[in-house]
Amino acid sequence: MTVFGCRICDTALTVPVSRVALPVHANQKYGNGPGSLAPALEPGTFAVNPLPSGSPWRRWAELEAGEAEALGWYAPRFSISAGPVGQVLLAPGDVHGAVIDPALVGDSACCGLDGGEPNMVCVTCGAPVAIRIDDCGLRQATWLDPLTTHVLEDGPGPHPVLDWADLIDQRPGIPPSEPGGGWHPMWAAAAASALAHLLAASGGDPISIPNHQVAKVFRPTLDRLLDPGSTGPERTLVLAGPDIPDTGGHFALIPEHPQTGELWPVAPPVKPIPLAWDAWRYLAFHRTPKPVGRSVPIPPEALPALLPGHRFEPDGQIFLSVLARLPEVRQPRLRAIYDRGRPYSYTYCSF
Repeated sequence: MTVFGCRICDTALTVPVSRVALPVHANQKYGNGPGSLAPALEPGTFAVNPLPSGSPWRRWAELEAGEAEALGWYAPRFSISAGPVGQVLLAPGDVHGAVIDPALVGDSACCGLDGGEPNMVCVTCGAPVAIRIDDCGLRQATWLDPLTTHVLEDGPGPHPVLDWADLIDQRPGIPPSEPGGGWHPMWAAAAASALAHLLAASGGDPISIPNHQVAKVFRPTLDRLLDPGSTGPERTLVLAGPDIPDTGGHFALIPEHPQTGELWPVAPPVKPIPLAWDAWRYLAFHRTPKPVGRSVPIPPEALPALLPGHRFEPDGQIFLSVLARLPEVRQPRLRAIYDRGRPYSYTYCSF
C-alpha cells in the first residue's frame, strides 16, 4: 500500500491508496456551477503530475529562448509554472491528518476554494502540505505539495492493476450524458485531448469517420478546424483496441489504460490517437437494446442515439493546453488554430 505523510514530522496524511494515471480532466474547469464537479479520481487512488506546478510562475514574454520548450510548451501561454514536479492528486476523502487553515485561504475564489497555493496544514506540525479545491466548476481535489510531503509506505495499494480484458468486464465506461441531458464533463475533456492529437497527426488532410457515433463526437469540431479547401488525400479514423477487429484506417482511436497510462499498441503506419478509457469503452462496446420481435435488421443510423441530441462541444481549455504541449503546434496551420482559440479558452472550442 502507498501512504503519504508530512515531510517535516512524518504524520500520515492519507489512507492507503493505489497509483493510477493522471486523468486529462484532473484540472478541469467546466461551466460555472452551481457547485463543484465530481472528484477526478476514485476513492483509494492517487495520481502524480509529472509537470511543474505552482509557484514560481514565469511570464511567457520573460522567457529566454528555449526555456519554454525545455518545460514542454511549444505555443505561447500567459504564464507557465516553473515550480516543482510531483504534485500528488487525491480524492478529498482520502486525506486525513491535515486541515484547512483559514489564514492560507485566498480571496480569489467564488463560492469555495480555488487552490492557487497550499491552504491545508499538517495537524501535528502546522506545515502547509496540500491544496484543497472545491470552487464552482472545478474538480473537487486535494493536491499534496511535493516539497512538504513524501511517501511513508510504498506498495501496490487496495486496487490491483487490471489487464485489458478485465477492464472491459469491470469498467464499462461513463455514459456521455448527465441526468439533465447535457454532455458529461469527462467526455468534453477526453474528446478535447483526442482532437488535439488527431489534428496534430492529420497534416491538415481531410478525415473520414465511418463509425457514426464517433463521428457525432468529433465531426462538428473537425469540420470547423480543418481547411475545407484541402486537396490532400482523405484519411480514415477508426476505433481500435481490445476485442476490436482490425478494420484498417490511417488513424486509430485507442484507449489509455486508466491505471497505468499505457496506450493500446497499433502497428505502423497507423497513427494512434489516445482517448480516455471511460469514453473509449463506451463508444466501442455500448449498444442500445434492439426492439424485440423485429425480423428486419435496423440500420445503425436508425437506432436510438447513444449520445445526447445536441451538438457536442469539447473542452476548450484542455484542447488548447494539450495542443500547446505538442511540437506540431509550431506548424502554421495548427498555430493559427491555437491563436484563434486562445481568446475563447475559458469557454469551448468555438473557433
